[in-house]
Amino acid sequence: MLSGTIRLYDGTRSVDGRRGDFLFVPAGGIHAFRNESGAPASMLILFAPGAPREAYFETTARLAGGLVLSDEEKAAFYLHHDTYWTPAP
Repeated sequence: MLSGTIRLYDGTRSVDGRRGDFLFVPAGGIHAFRNESGAPASMLILFAPGAPREAYFETTARLAGGLVLSDEEKAAFYLHHDTYWTPAP
């Protein structure tokens, strides 16, 4: 974690990561993360071995910036990037 607080769900429990923390998700592991604090947060994500995720994060940033996709476009985007939304734990 670079700054702020991010909550990581590892498939069974949630933990809060804060500045300086290292959070690990094993390859193929179910996971989710979000900022519940209401304050800015940033993190560095490392994929090892590398995964072609640039388009996912670039488009996600554009969605956060106001890009609007239809429900069908969103479904196709998330399916393409193996992202599945579940209720918050």
